[in-house]
Order: sequence, then C-alpha cells, then structure tokens
Amino acid sequence: MTTTWRDIVGRVGIGALVVAAVALTLGVAWLVPQQPLVAVGVALVVLVAIAALVNPVTLPLLAMPLIVVVARVGGGGVDLTLSDVMLALAFWPAVLLSPRPFSKELRALLWLNAVYQVLTLFTLIANPFLANTVDWFHNWLLVSGALIVGWAVGRSGAGRTGTRLFLAATAVLAVLGLVEAATYYVRGDFAPLYPTRPFDMHKNYFGSLMSFAALMLYARPAWLGLSRTVAHAGFWLCVAALGVSQSRQAIVALAVGLVLVAFKGRHERGRGWLSIFLGIPALAVVATLVRDQIASGNQHNSYFQRLEWYDQSIANWQTSPWFGLGLRYWTEGRGLHNFHPPQVFLEVLATTGVVGLLGFVVMAVGMIAVLWRVPGVSGALALSTLVARLVQGQFDIFWLSPTTSIPFLLIGVLLGVLAMSRTDELSERQVAGPAQVTA
Repeated sequence: MTTTWRDIVGRVGIGALVVAAVALTLGVAWLVPQQPLVAVGVALVVLVAIAALVNPVTLPLLAMPLIVVVARVGGGGVDLTLSDVMLALAFWPAVLLSPRPFSKELRALLWLNAVYQVLTLFTLIANPFLANTVDWFHNWLLVSGALIVGWAVGRSGAGRTGTRLFLAATAVLAVLGLVEAATYYVRGDFAPLYPTRPFDMHKNYFGSLMSFAALMLYARPAWLGLSRTVAHAGFWLCVAALGVSQSRQAIVALAVGLVLVAFKGRHERGRGWLSIFLGIPALAVVATLVRDQIASGNQHNSYFQRLEWYDQSIANWQTSPWFGLGLRYWTEGRGLHNFHPPQVFLEVLATTGVVGLLGFVVMAVGMIAVLWRVPGVSGALALSTLVARLVQGQFDIFWLSPTTSIPFLLIGVLLGVLAMSRTDELSERQVAGPAQVTA
C-alpha cells in the first residue's frame, strides 16, 4: 500500500498532538487552582485540535457559523475579530487534509488571487512597514483561505450542515437586529440600525451579511434540503433585517444578485419577474435616499462626505501612483489624508497603485468569467455572491473582514458541493457500465 504525503502529515500530526496533549495536561493541572477560566479554555482548544485530526472537516465546519462574529478578541497589541481567528484556525486542516484534487474552477480562482497577490508585492518593497506585510497575508487569507476552507466543507460532504449553520447564525442576528430596531422605532427613532446585540456591528456589515444569506435562501439549491416554506421565511427575515439596516450598498448588491440568480440559475420566468419586482423598488428606495441627501445640502452627510473622501483618496494615490502608499498606510500617517478609502478601486489605487489595480481587475474579471461558466443553480449562486460583494465594494471598503471572507467561504462551499456531485455521478456511471454490458 502506497503511503501518501497526506498520510505522513496525519501521522506526524497525531504524534505531535500526543506530545502536546501531555504537556498541556500538565499545564492545565497547574492552572486549575490559579486561573480556572484559562484552564478551561486551554482544555477546549485541545479537544478541538483532537477532533480536527480525527475528522479534518471539524474546524472548517465550526468556521461556518463563527465567520459572522465580528467581536474582537486578543490583547497585548493583538486585535483580531473572532471571524479572523476562526478562519485562520480552520485554514490549516483545510489546506493540508481536505479532499483532493481541487476542481478546475477552484484552481482557477486561487491562481487569479495569486496574480493579485504577486502584483501587490511591489507595494511591500516600496513601503516596508509591518502593517503593510501583515495585511498582505490577511488579504490573501480573506480570499484564498476562505475559498479553501469552504471547499473543505463542501467537498467533504458537509456542505448542507455547514451552510445551514451559517444561515442559522445569520437568522439569529437578524431576529436580534429586528427586535433592537423595534425598540428604537417605538421611540420614534427611525435612523439606520447599528446592532449592539450580541456584539457591535456596523450597519453596512449587518446589511451585507443579510444580503449574502438572502441570496442563498432565494436560490435554495436542492442539496441544501430546505423546504420552500422555510426558505421563503428565512429570505423575508433577512430582507427585513437588511431593511432596518438601511445599508444602501447591500440593498443594491442584493437586487443585482437576485437578477443573476433568477435568470442564470433557474430559467424560470416567474422567478425572473419576481427578482425584477423586488429589485426595482429596492433601487428606487436607494435612489430616493441619495436624492434626499443631495437636496439637503448638508456637507457632513454620507453622500458629500464620500465625495470628499474620494478626492482625498485620489490625492493620496497621486503621491505614489505606481505602487501606492502601502496597505493600511493610514495607520502609519503616510498619506496626505489618513483614512481607509471607502471605494474598492480608490482603495486599491491608494494602497497598491496602478500595478495593484491591474492585479485586482484581472482577479475580479477573471473570477466572474470562471464562475459564469459554472452550470446550474450553484454556479449562478456563486456568481451572484461574488458580484454582490464587488457591487458593495463600489460604495464602501472592500478589503474588510469578514465582509470579504464570507462570500468567498460560501463560493468555496458551492464549488466543493458541485465537485462532490460530479464525483458521485462518475462513480454511478462506472458502476452502471459493466451491469449494462452484462445485461
């Protein structure tokens, strides 16, 4: 029997875990009387690590619901979201032990992201500071890392469970958001909702999260196993939560995504007209909100503030047009105006210059082309999820966790499920072939 490198990795991992378990057991025993909460935390980490080696999909599966958590963890100069931590932990078993080979679609997406990452290396050379390097790796994790974690879930046969966990977590946040909004409405406060339960969320993150879940529920792929009633109820729950957020970018993204899902994935006239029926009023509401802001003449509202930020972002870019000022340059005071540019092309220009923007355009257009060729509802859903994120990025920050990692995680799941179904179909044909010949 041939021993593969993955078998070797598994055996080495088990051996290392045994040694680590002995050391951690002694450490936990020492911590219990002094710091019981820390001891419990360490014990839980050990249990999760053991489960990950026994079943490599454990951590990627846990990442599906926890990817939505933007509560910040860490200390001593470390400031990460729980979403980032969970994605980083899930990445290692996913990349080392997930089913192979990667599908041609996933490989294409990973190579396109690699093109962007290579072209943004120039800004690391031109702007050598720590935050620049750290964010370069972070951006790669948000795209390629999330794709691989999602693939591990979908290709391992856990696509239904993982996606349901994600939708359940989103539904909980939607309900809590609607309840919180209702408490404001009864007091006559109809401002956009910035949820505070169970953790603080920006309205644009909350709205974007709802739009991704709504697209999944609207498409309702057969492998998800949701009844029409449950999917419709979940869809309208997410739409209602999106409404109270008043996130214009998320509303526009959902409208565009619905049209793509309906006309590319279903080929059903009724669903196509439904997407238009939902999309046109949504776009009209956004247009009305923007028109009112323009008419108000208030130079400090979000419309005029964004115009000012756009001008300042261009001014920053012009100081270093080819390679930009570096990722997170605003934390180092390197720009004429120090803030995170709230528009994807200006963000990429200011941080990585013309060279980086070229890489981003290649990545974005290439990914759209790859997913356009993926057949069926899953292909349409993957495409609409990507396009929705790109649309959101036209009005706000793009390289942001977990608003960027969530869509790529879902795309990875969809590609994994599709690859698994192809493998199952091939196996059935191989089994059926000899039987047909014998008959």
